[in-house]
Amino acid sequence: MTRILEWTPGLWGATGEPWPGVRYVSTWRGGGVSAAPWDSLNLGLHVDDDPAAVRENRARVRAGLPAEPLWLSQVHGTAVWQASDSPGTTRLAAPADAPCADAAVTAMRGRPLAIMTADCLPVVLADRDGTVLGAAHAGWRGLAAGVLENTLSVMRRQAPRASAWRAWIGPGIGPDAFEVGDEVRRAFMEQDAEAAACFAPSARAGHWLADLAGLAARRLARAGVDQVECSGECTYRRADRYFSYRRQVRTGRQVTLAWLV
Repeated sequence: MTRILEWTPGLWGATGEPWPGVRYVSTWRGGGVSAAPWDSLNLGLHVDDDPAAVRENRARVRAGLPAEPLWLSQVHGTAVWQASDSPGTTRLAAPADAPCADAAVTAMRGRPLAIMTADCLPVVLADRDGTVLGAAHAGWRGLAAGVLENTLSVMRRQAPRASAWRAWIGPGIGPDAFEVGDEVRRAFMEQDAEAAACFAPSARAGHWLADLAGLAARRLARAGVDQVECSGECTYRRADRYFSYRRQVRTGRQVTLAWLV
């Protein structure tokens, strides 16, 4: 079940049930300074928005965090960055400086991780006691290639004594809006025949409506995550709250932020 909160003055977002030792939130698109079509809290520097506006938007987000977030250069892959530098660093200020990865892991308290999305899933992971944290960008390509499993593998190495795991699947494109071709369905069913339950025939021959959050939940459960919570928020349908690449290609990015406390 989604919880809504004003997590810093003027900025609203979505979160889930409280976790021990962890804070996490997905921003909404309001409360920033970007002009249309990036209006208004666009946090992506790579989408042709005015860089000065994005920097101001990021400054507003930063005001509600314990430190500068770790921004990634996301490429729909499976690489995981281990965020071990000081929580106060501000060196990752430009896209060229950001690590090329689609997930990050940290055991450092007060070190915010950031995942940008505009239909893909942001996934937050932690052990039950909140000693290690992961955040991943999961579009269908990264999901099928194992980005969540890779993230968990790194987390398990950092917390070998962890006895249980939990995950929150944040806002992403919903199952009635995400139309895909046969190749996407095959990519998942070749690994898990029961993933067929996450695909429904669409009105177009050879196409399917895919439940991306359902596919992520299946993979997390198969990887040993004990508790999986889905936000249920659809970025495509909720134009008032979220940017959506499928709805409007030239658009902004929201961010999911998570940190250990």
